[in-house]
Amino acid sequence: MSFFDKMKQGASEAAKKAQQTVEATRLRAHISAKEKEMEKAYALIGEAVYGAYASGNWKRPEKEVNAYCEHITYIRQDIQALEAKLKEAKNEKLCRCGRVVSRDVKFCSVCGFQFEDVVFVAEKETEEPIQVMCRACRSYNEVGAKFCGHCGVVL
Repeated sequence: MSFFDKMKQGASEAAKKAQQTVEATRLRAHISAKEKEMEKAYALIGEAVYGAYASGNWKRPEKEVNAYCEHITYIRQDIQALEAKLKEAKNEKLCRCGRVVSRDVKFCSVCGFQFEDVVFVAEKETEEPIQVMCRACRSYNEVGAKFCGHCGVVL
């Protein structure tokens, strides 16, 4: 590979990374706005309950509180969808053990869970120093991984 090809590839990767960063920032800002909207709904529930306490009529705010609670449920669903988009933008997925892993791995490096729907979105990026090599498939894994992220063998 020539010097100019390497430069072109590096520039392309940098542009892709910048685009991912912009998208991730946009999604985080949207999540933050949804969380603030949820906090307002919590405050309105509190005001409705206190108003009922002050008036001595506990039945009065029931419909209002139920509407706010339903609104909070919808906001939480929106936040979950945005978080899924954020993981996708960052080329990540969530394992059943709670660990966030790269989308292209077949096995979780912490619990060994095998992912069925492996989607290869992008080539591996070498941002972090990878130090652990699997003895079976010779692929590199994170430091502290208990299982190989590519073949599932115990490290």
